[in-house]
Amino acid sequence: MNGYLDFLGGRNGLVGLLVLAALILLVFPLTMGVDQLSLAGRFLSFGFVAAGLVLCWGYGGILSLGQGIFFGIGGYCIAMFLKLEASTPEATAIQTTPGIPDFMDWNRITELPWFWEPFNSLTLTLIAIIVLPALFAYVIGIAMFKRRVSGVYFAIITQALVVILTILLVAQQGYTGGANGITDLRTLKGWDINTDEAMVTLYFVTAFLLLGVILFGKWLLHTKFGRILIAMRDREDRVRFSGYDVANFKAFVFCVAAVFSAIGGAMFTLQEGFMSPTLIGIIPSIEFVIFAAVGGRLSLIGAVYGAMAIGFARIAFAEAYPELWLFLMGAVFIVVVLFLPYGLAGLYEKYAPKVRAFLPSRTARAATSRESTEVRS
Repeated sequence: MNGYLDFLGGRNGLVGLLVLAALILLVFPLTMGVDQLSLAGRFLSFGFVAAGLVLCWGYGGILSLGQGIFFGIGGYCIAMFLKLEASTPEATAIQTTPGIPDFMDWNRITELPWFWEPFNSLTLTLIAIIVLPALFAYVIGIAMFKRRVSGVYFAIITQALVVILTILLVAQQGYTGGANGITDLRTLKGWDINTDEAMVTLYFVTAFLLLGVILFGKWLLHTKFGRILIAMRDREDRVRFSGYDVANFKAFVFCVAAVFSAIGGAMFTLQEGFMSPTLIGIIPSIEFVIFAAVGGRLSLIGAVYGAMAIGFARIAFAEAYPELWLFLMGAVFIVVVLFLPYGLAGLYEKYAPKVRAFLPSRTARAATSRESTEVRS
């Protein structure tokens, strides 16, 4: 039992994981309507990206402002499969070229492009959701880390890559759906994903996958790789002088974060019913960093809370002050960086022991008081 507790981060880590599991698997489903639960599921899909940033940024010291790239890769992969399933010859009989997505027909494309062909298969689509972001992240990582590009320079480069990808998706309207993205996604292997039952099911799938990702992240940090990762963050030169290939270690954790983001993007698309460039641009990529910062950039569980807290706060605040939301996001990030460097998880670790120490002493005093009363009586 002690080995499992060590793997999870001790007794506190086990309790934190159980509380999160109870919240998203019991409390939310029992207290929320279908629409609210579906909204919570979308926020949980952002938790995948935030958890990846905890590994990449919090433990690896690699601040990436381009996680929207990988979120988009996962989202577009599953969207392409769903769109092809909806583009049967019978369903598109009124098109000039039946059997291809409607936006291709509108742009006078007469046959399915070769890079769309693998997405006729669900198996290949699921493989692509894992392989494509990992491959893309590896290429970026090796190209940057081998040249010892890090810090703010790496952050700026990843943000520039987000801009490039967004422009590319918008410009290639005939192949990607342009600014509108891939829309009107209805079924997954004949299963209607827009029904209430489907929304609830997808929520639970997202929740279980997120818990699995957190467990994997905790296991990874518990291994020798996790210790080397922390050492690289604190004293990279010493790790390099010890004979380790720092670039490969950085590239690996960057790939892991990319895969986490892609899984989140795929689950978001299934629940939202579309994927577009607006969901992977500069603003969403910065929001992902804010989720991790607010929750705690050294806490996988805290990152999930950060994603949910900011997500629900955005909905509430944006309805009242839609023009000021981005300013609020910036203010939150500044406050967290200056006064709460370890986010909500840091507050918990700082004050939870004091609360636990206070409660037993208060209980003991109450018991003593009762005993004294009984003696006097």
